This record gives sequence, structure tokens and C-alpha cells, in this order.
Amino acid sequence: MSKTIQELREQRQALAKEVRQLVDNNEGSRWEENNCQASYDDKVTQIDRIEAEIDRKQKALDIDAKAQERVRQFADQNNLSEDEAAAIKAKNAESFVAFAKHGWDGLDEDQVRAAKERNESIKNTMSTGTGSEGGFTVAPEFAATLLETLKEYGGMRQAATVISTSTGTDLPWPTTNATAEEGEIVGENADVSDEDADFSTISIGSQKYSSKVITVPFELLQDTAINIEAHIAQRLQTRLGRITNRMYTTGTGIGQPNGLFTAAGVGRIGQAGQTTSLTYDDLIDLEHSVDPAYRRMGASWMFHDTTLRDMKKIKDNDGRPIWLPGYDVGEGNSILGYQYTINQDAPQMAASAKSVAFGDLNKYVIRDVMQFLFFRMADSAFTRKGQVGFLAFMRSGGNLIDVGGAVKCYQNSAT
Repeated sequence: MSKTIQELREQRQALAKEVRQLVDNNEGSRWEENNCQASYDDKVTQIDRIEAEIDRKQKALDIDAKAQERVRQFADQNNLSEDEAAAIKAKNAESFVAFAKHGWDGLDEDQVRAAKERNESIKNTMSTGTGSEGGFTVAPEFAATLLETLKEYGGMRQAATVISTSTGTDLPWPTTNATAEEGEIVGENADVSDEDADFSTISIGSQKYSSKVITVPFELLQDTAINIEAHIAQRLQTRLGRITNRMYTTGTGIGQPNGLFTAAGVGRIGQAGQTTSLTYDDLIDLEHSVDPAYRRMGASWMFHDTTLRDMKKIKDNDGRPIWLPGYDVGEGNSILGYQYTINQDAPQMAASAKSVAFGDLNKYVIRDVMQFLFFRMADSAFTRKGQVGFLAFMRSGGNLIDVGGAVKCYQNSAT
């Protein structure tokens, strides 16, 4: 019989405590003398397996919970009951499906009116006489759902600060070096200093992203057993999630977001010969290259999964692994006491690669423009193949809002 999430969490928690006790009680030579590594490896393997099963079950539960939360938020924002909000959401979903299957001709008068209200430019699109072709501005809750699910791709949206704006104009963000600020001692009847903090601004732009054309066979559109909204949304999420995460991670800042690993400075460079490796000392030096003011704000690591694999093999000066599992609810696994985010778009270790980021990662700000435009294409190029084409556009940008070194990177050696 399959275990519940609670049972799996309790099993994982027990194993995590055993691992912690194993590490804490076997310092120095005792680790090797007591042959602790084999027991450690076995327990970590069990934890990894249980975590994978918990993640699968949790994702299924989160889908319903997040959908209900979005209904509650929509109701609160529009002074509606939850039943009224759910009814509106259902109507918008019906509109999306009708448009996907039949284009503008598939929408009734109320649905067309609602679409016009969402974006005045729809009038121009409809006046071209393209019939079932044209742009469809999706309902705000569909856009919110899409943006929420983008968190599943890559890791940047999990670690960064995410905001929404109604337009895509450049957003100037004020910054100051918090590590250089302090007060003063003032003598009796003496004037206080009028020195202001040295503020500057960093701009966060927005780039236009395309899902590329998604083709759907006629048969799939006609099959009433298929949830066409979920099918199309899943493909949009995958494509837009992957491209945006890659740009937030390693974008050049020229016609692209300024990626986290691009913008962050270097806190430690590996010794000669470390083109594809790092050491315990490297991680300690990287940690302390970030000012304690930022480390206290909830610092964490970010790296590729292959880098985590190598980190799990690193031991401290007493021969004990530096990777430890979290065992309290909500506590993640840690490296040197700091939690981490896996990002498959982070550079893998290679010559001169900035392969590990550390610091206050929520200093990276992602801004989304809350306008999604959805196109349906049913011209002869698709009709001849028995298909309909779909295309979505979104606008988003990102930048590291920091002038004080809140995030630093480990850079592998050049040779």
C-alpha cells in the first residue's frame, strides 16, 4: 500500500536525524575508524528516493491548492464571493477552449466582449477579417496560473524576487550599499551629519518571449476527452519556462536580461588544475567573500545538479561530508549550513566557468508584464497538414539589484 505524504515525511525526518547524529558524533579520525561513510551513503540514497516520491505526490496536491488560492485572491481583489469568482474563472476557461478549437468564430457575444475589454487592440486584430486567426489576450487568472507554474522550471523564480507590472517600460530600481552605511556619535548641542546614503539605480527592462509555434492536430481539438486548455498550457509553460530561466541565469544583459551568473562578481577562483572541480577551502572562501550583512539575510547557494553531485563528495577538515539533509518541516538540505537551489541552466564546471553562486539570491529581481497574447493560426500551411498552430508571447525581464556584493560566484580555474 502506498504511503501518505505525512508517512514519507516522517520516514525521511528519521533518516535525516540519523545522518546528522552520524556526522555530529564522529569528528576527526572517528569517521574513518567507525566506517561511517558507508552508512552515510546508504541513508542519503534512501533520503533521495523518499524525496522524489514526496515531490511527485506534493505536486499533485499543489495543483488543486494553488487553483483554490487563485480563486480566493481573485474574489478578494474584485469584492466577489468565492463561488462568483470560480464561475468567472470557469467562463474564462471556456472562452480559451472555444478560441483554441474554433478561433474567434467560436466565441459568443459575451466572450467576445470580455476579450475586447481585456485589450483594446483586439478590435484591430478582429477588423482584419482573418476569421479564426488573430490575437487573444488571455484572462488575468490564466496569466497568473502560467506565471506560477513557471517556478517549476530551472530554479530562478524560486530564489529570486518576482514582481508584476502592468506595462513593459524600463523599471528603475534604487540601490545602495548596505555594508557601507552606519550612524554616528553626536556631541551635546552638535549638528548631525547631513550625509545621505549613496543611492543609484539599476534598470530592469522587459524582453518579448515567444513560445514558438505549437501545432495541434484537428483530432486532438475535436476529442472531448482531452483537456485542450491543460494540453496547450503545459506546452507553453515548458517552452517559456525554459527560455526565461536560462536568460535569468546567464543572459548577457544586451537584448537579454542581465543573468544572475553574468551580473554577480567573483568571490573565489579555483587553483590551477581545478577546471572541473572545487574544494572545501573554495567554498569557505566563497562564503566569506560575501559580507555577513548579506549572509544574515538568508544567503543560499545556486548551482547545476552535476555540481551538487560533486559537492556531496566534499568533506570538511575532519573528514565529514559537508552536505546534510534538513529534517524539520520546510527545512531544505544544506551545504555548510546554507540551503541551495538547483538550476539546470547554471554553468557546469569548466575552464573559467562561474559555476557556483552564493549570497542573498533574492537581490535578483524578475519583473513580469501581466499581458499574455495568444494567437491561433489556421491558414493553409497548417490546414494541409490537418493541424492548427498556436503561438504565445510574454514579456519579462530580470537584473541583479546590488551594488554591495550581495552575491558572489566561484569561478573554475582557466587551466
